[in-house]
Amino acid sequence: MAYETKYPFTNEVLNSYDNISDETIEDILATSHALYKKWRQQDALANRKEQLHKIAEILRRDVDKYAEIMTKDMGKLFIEAKGEIELCADIADYYVDNADDFLTPRHLETDTGDAYYLRQSTGVILAVEPWNFPFYQIMRVFAPNFIVGNPMVLKHASICPGSAQAFEDLVKEAGAEDGSFTNLFVSYGQVANIIADPRITGVCLTGSERGGASIAEEAGKNLKKTTLELGGNDAFIILDDANLEELKSLLPDVRLYNAGQVCTSSKRFIVTEKNYDAFLEILLESFKGAKWGDPMDPETTLAPLSSAGAKEDVLSQIKLAVDNGAKVLYGNEPIDHPGNFVMQTILTDITKDNPIFNQEIFGPVASVYKVATEEEAIELANDSSYGLGGTVFGTDIDRVHEVAAQIETGMSFINSGWASLPELPFGGIKNSGYGRELSELGFTAFVNEHLVYTPKK
Repeated sequence: MAYETKYPFTNEVLNSYDNISDETIEDILATSHALYKKWRQQDALANRKEQLHKIAEILRRDVDKYAEIMTKDMGKLFIEAKGEIELCADIADYYVDNADDFLTPRHLETDTGDAYYLRQSTGVILAVEPWNFPFYQIMRVFAPNFIVGNPMVLKHASICPGSAQAFEDLVKEAGAEDGSFTNLFVSYGQVANIIADPRITGVCLTGSERGGASIAEEAGKNLKKTTLELGGNDAFIILDDANLEELKSLLPDVRLYNAGQVCTSSKRFIVTEKNYDAFLEILLESFKGAKWGDPMDPETTLAPLSSAGAKEDVLSQIKLAVDNGAKVLYGNEPIDHPGNFVMQTILTDITKDNPIFNQEIFGPVASVYKVATEEEAIELANDSSYGLGGTVFGTDIDRVHEVAAQIETGMSFINSGWASLPELPFGGIKNSGYGRELSELGFTAFVNEHLVYTPKK
């Protein structure tokens, strides 16, 4: 596996990195495991809190540096990359600020004696992360595990090695001990061996269904706990009483942010007949206004896709949809540029027998469905193998919440697009995976909930 930064705007290779040896992996795991044992024996929480606050401070201080690294790695807009760095700093501060509360023993009600459980570290965690949010994906796993005392090793996507190495350097600059966080330039074969190593106690992955199944299989064979986030085909339901003027402010970001390469972006717009034609006009206007170009230019609003392969995948999916009866309302035209651009595209008339019906299109493509009733909208939203997130949009708030409660998904957003905040749990159901990251739920993903019980005499 080649680790290289190939700038998606020009397809120029900017940097490349060699894979590490099995001997180096052994040294890293030994160091990380020794640090875990040290943290279990010594109360170093105060030091880790100080270091994690320092990480947040450095991120805010050097936001432009880290944002440019991400943009050069995978092509996202520089302004979006800056927002990602700021979110990472917020996540770091959140886990420091809540550490004492999250680690407080939880007392249990029982008439038979005294009982409580401790939240304790379990060991070294392996994170396998994707390229679409190169810093955020790391931080939402690193911050809670670092605070609880679980060292972390990372296998990042091969196309964003600059971000992976920059994160390791950041942790070192903040004064964290060796082994707290280590980036691994490794092959998938080496990943399987790392999972099998007894010093690894948990594995988390954000990625594809195929990748998740592979990681879960390896982890299961070795009795390792896992959390998986595997993408989504999120529905944006627009009810009869929706305020379309308010909706305009959400478009096109709910679909085109990060060039549409967001697991929780709205991919299927499900609209009742009353609003269908009007919604198409609003969506069309918003998509036409997107401006592709240099992701470092603040005037650009549509970034290139992360790689030439990603571009080909999205174009192939559009073709598959059209070949099976879908109609192109807008887009699907070539962009004459060496970068990995896909024109923002709107598809309609997708039937259930269209192969694209149950696929996630990871790019700037919106699929619009017309339904007769709100009940049909709910049924269509749930007719998916995915269940990550989704939106319900309407003015009768009670009804909006009733509809949201009926959607089979891990997250529902009310009258808004997707959101990610440190205090909100992130994760899905069905083929979108299992487990949660962020919030207190993310903090407990890889902790030992250790019961301590004293019966009455």
